[in-house]
Order: sequence, then structure tokens, then C-alpha cells
Amino acid sequence: MNAPLQKIEIVLAAPRGFCAGVDRAIQIVERAIAKYGAPVYVRHEIVHNRFVVDSLAAKGAVFVDELDQVPPGVPVVFSAHGVPKSVPLAAQARELFYLDATCPLVSKVHREAERHHREGHHILLIGHAGHPEVIGTMGQLPDGAVTLVETVADVAALPDMTGRKLAFITQTTLSVDDTAEIIAALQARFPSIEAPRKEDICYATTNRQAAVKAIAAECDALLVIGAPNSSNSLRLVEVGKRLGCTTALLVQRAADIDWNKLEHCRSVGITAGASAPEVLVEEVIDAFRQRFEVSLREVTTATEAVQFKLPAALDQPSAKAG
Repeated sequence: MNAPLQKIEIVLAAPRGFCAGVDRAIQIVERAIAKYGAPVYVRHEIVHNRFVVDSLAAKGAVFVDELDQVPPGVPVVFSAHGVPKSVPLAAQARELFYLDATCPLVSKVHREAERHHREGHHILLIGHAGHPEVIGTMGQLPDGAVTLVETVADVAALPDMTGRKLAFITQTTLSVDDTAEIIAALQARFPSIEAPRKEDICYATTNRQAAVKAIAAECDALLVIGAPNSSNSLRLVEVGKRLGCTTALLVQRAADIDWNKLEHCRSVGITAGASAPEVLVEEVIDAFRQRFEVSLREVTTATEAVQFKLPAALDQPSAKAG
């Protein structure tokens, strides 16, 4: 007779998973394939999730690092993270037909940066060096117009900017708490610095972090489903640890779970980064059910109903890409 399975409670954080910007970007690729036929090229990962990328590749998307890998006469899609202005200019120079899947909330930060620059401000961008969104945002303006700030220590190390008009903007996928500390340091050092008219950290990032805060303290472990290059997913792990859940782990798929770290757990929180589909959450829950007697509970801290329009070109009758 088989021994009874150990009981475990899974506490699901809500909201979790896809945000409106990610959903829009994936739809753009799928609709482009349906309208123009395969292949449709995509510059960089459309979103930071290998499952999503592989699924789109199976439908006819071809992912490339740079535009020089895109042959003439086929559509190309720019990723949800945004691109420097040099990218669409290069596409136009080659007469490539392109669709821009940049999240509208990232585009808002781009326009904000342009406004500050027009008004004569030097811009301090709070973000992570090398992240595609940061590269895209800094690439909206001439070299030297934006200074990247990653930490409170970076604020202290900034040169004297007395007499200069300053403004700050932020990457959309940062830790709400860490960013608040950096903003406070900027405002303490530069009291006249201009803040965004509206919070730059996107609603989905904020909501997913709030949901983790609501469950982390009551869970023995937290699993964040997301990619290692996904900024918002990494921030969810950090938030869980900060709230006292020391076993906070990032996993891409159920196969990545280190079950040894969960063997003494009675409750496990599960969330998913903004680019991780719900099917991966279900896959992880199924993996738990193979090993434990599972009870499920969902904790909802917000309800999301945001939707973004698709590019008009996808609704136009022409079936020709270029």
C-alpha cells in the first residue's frame, strides 16, 4: 500500500503572469504571421520567456539579434522592450516593413525623455545597465543626454550638477521599494529635480509585487515562474525574500524545480512574471500534484482590465508586407 502523500497548500498570487503589453506583443507576432505568412522576423526575444519564444518560432517567427539578419521583403517586429531610434531608421533605410511591439507604457517613458530633453533637462534614468528597455530608452536621445543610475550609491557618486536642469525617469519593471529609495536619494541631493508626471513603473509590475507582498510572509517558499533575463520576474524573487520568504526561487518550467528545497514546506506561494503564460503555472501545479496532496488558495490584491490596441497595419486589408 502506498504511503499517503504529504499535504501542501499552494497559495496563488493574483494578479500574475501576462500583462497587457506582453499580450499585445505576442498578438502582433501571431497576427503578422496570419496576415503576411511565415516567416515573420522578430528583432530580439519578443518578450523574455523561452516558452513563448519557442511557441512563436513553431508558428513561423524567426528571432534575430540585429536587422542585418533580416532578408528583404519580409516583415520584422520590434520587441516589447522598445528599441533605440537608430533601429527603425535602419529599417527604413533598407525599406523593411516593420511593426513596433514596444509596450505603450515603455513608449510613454520614451516620450517623457524626449520632452525633458526639449525642455533642456539632463535626464537621470533609474534602471539596470544592459537591459533592452534601458538601451531603448537611452537610445531615444543623443549620447550624453541621459545618465544611468542603478543604486543609491550611484546617486552619491554623481558629479556636482549645480545650476543644471535635471529630471528623472525609470525603467518600467523595477522594484517599487528599491526605486523609491533611489528617488528619495535623488530628491535629497537635487531638490529641484523634476519627477515624472505619472509613475513610470508600470501597473503590472506594481500589482505583481503587491500580490507577492500579500502572500510571502505566510509561505514557507515562493516560486516565481519566469526567465532569468526577465527584470520583473527577478524583482518578484527579491520582493519575496525581503518579506521574509528566504526560499524564493525563480523557475522557468516545472522541470527546473529543486524539490529538495521544498521537502519540508507546508505552504508554497506561486506567482509568474509578466511575460510568463498561465499554462506554465498550471504545469507547475500539476507537478506538485504528482508529489503532494495539494490544496489551492488564491489571494487577489487587484483586478486588471488593461488592453492596448494593435498597430493599425494589422487591420488593413493589404496582404503584402513590403
